[in-house]
Amino acid sequence: MTMPAIKAEATAVAIPTTAAPVVTMTPKQAPRAGKYVKMAKEAAVRLVPPLIVLALLMLFWELVCRRTGSTLPPPSKVFKDTKELILDPFFDNGGIDKGLFWHLSASLQRVAYGYSIAAIVGVALGTLVGQSVWAMRGLDPLFQVLRTIPPLAWLPLSLAAFRDGQPSAIFVIFITSVWPIIINTAVGIRNIPQDYRNVAAVVQLNPLEFFSKIMIPAAAPYIFTGLRIGIGLSWLAIVAAEMLIGGVGIGFFIWDAWNSSHISEIILALFYVGIIGFVLDRLIAGLAKFVTRGTALN
Repeated sequence: MTMPAIKAEATAVAIPTTAAPVVTMTPKQAPRAGKYVKMAKEAAVRLVPPLIVLALLMLFWELVCRRTGSTLPPPSKVFKDTKELILDPFFDNGGIDKGLFWHLSASLQRVAYGYSIAAIVGVALGTLVGQSVWAMRGLDPLFQVLRTIPPLAWLPLSLAAFRDGQPSAIFVIFITSVWPIIINTAVGIRNIPQDYRNVAAVVQLNPLEFFSKIMIPAAAPYIFTGLRIGIGLSWLAIVAAEMLIGGVGIGFFIWDAWNSSHISEIILALFYVGIIGFVLDRLIAGLAKFVTRGTALN
């Protein structure tokens, strides 16, 4: 084979090839309808069991209270007697003749004032007791004694001091809800890991920076536990206090309904009290989950 033939054969073999296109695989997105179905299933898992239990309880209540001689009305009679209150909660005829919305809003305002003061004072005193050994030895025994006093036992003293029902009710809410906030905050401060304190000493944080960057974030789960207990006690205290101080409020509405022998109205008011108490607890729990990024108990 001659040289030109070899060159021709080599030229024929060396055929340029083009690179194959690269195919990228994109993750398949779930259809929007599938997401909605999944959300509906999760909601059903949470809602269906309590709804079934509630329906069974209502049926049992209806059957028991329909018997002759029953002293409590069945659910059907409760709805019939309180239908106007349910459908029109915003009426205002002056004085204490108001719809349930106004009674509940008045109670919630008192709770907001008293609970806000308790939260500020409780976190401050809890931080002091948790951080200072001398403060713990001096104040903790006093707190342990005062927190055992029933809420309504403070009401006569507060009426004598303030001479008015509104500040007296706010004081009762404060004195009832402040103790769990103090105690849980103090426990949270005492349980701050020593490593955190060592880091704060190394970077030379001043007391204010140590409080805002180390103390509060580390003790936040404990603080919110106290806040959740406190909001429940606040709502319990205001209902009891309003029965004695009078005026507009859900507690007085229940007491006035009892004096008028309107048992169905009492049952309706208790239903609203329970729902609002649950909502208040869920609000504090949701705030705790957001602030602590899920480390607080839910």
